[in-house]
Amino acid sequence: MIGILSRSRNVFFNLAVEEYLLKQKTDDVFMLWQSGISVVVGKHQNTYAEINHAYIREHQIPVVRRLSGGGAVFHGPGNLNFTFIQNGEPGKMVNFRKFVTPVIEYLKTLGLSAEIGTQNEILIGGVKISGNAEHIFKKRVLHHGTLLFNVDLSMLKEAIKVVPERYIGKAVQSNRSG
Repeated sequence: MIGILSRSRNVFFNLAVEEYLLKQKTDDVFMLWQSGISVVVGKHQNTYAEINHAYIREHQIPVVRRLSGGGAVFHGPGNLNFTFIQNGEPGKMVNFRKFVTPVIEYLKTLGLSAEIGTQNEILIGGVKISGNAEHIFKKRVLHHGTLLFNVDLSMLKEAIKVVPERYIGKAVQSNRSG
């Protein structure tokens, strides 16, 4: 497995690196990366229904769409992103537990009582600290997740705050956490 520590804080660059490694390479990869402040939405989401547009515009926060499904997530300097890309057998590649377990086990070595939640998130003390999503491309799977460790929670909550009934559509909605 190739290990990559991206020094770029550019969310567009890091998501493009993920896609390149998924689609153009055959090696298994583990990548750690961070972004500047940004909001990343899943491929099936309607951005209008997932973010607080007024806040995003006012704070000039980039909004980016990723390859995988899942909900809207906030990225920033207090957030560590991890990516696994592996080859697999069609029909057997979607396996959140396989990719979340090593992260949970590492967090436990730090004395944190981490566990997987019902939505494939990582919880500590019942609080979500990580969202995860996957994307399949041919015989490869990309699994990526976030780890919140020192994020500005007020900015996170405002950026991805949904204004109820402002927009109604058929797109997949985020599973919100407290």
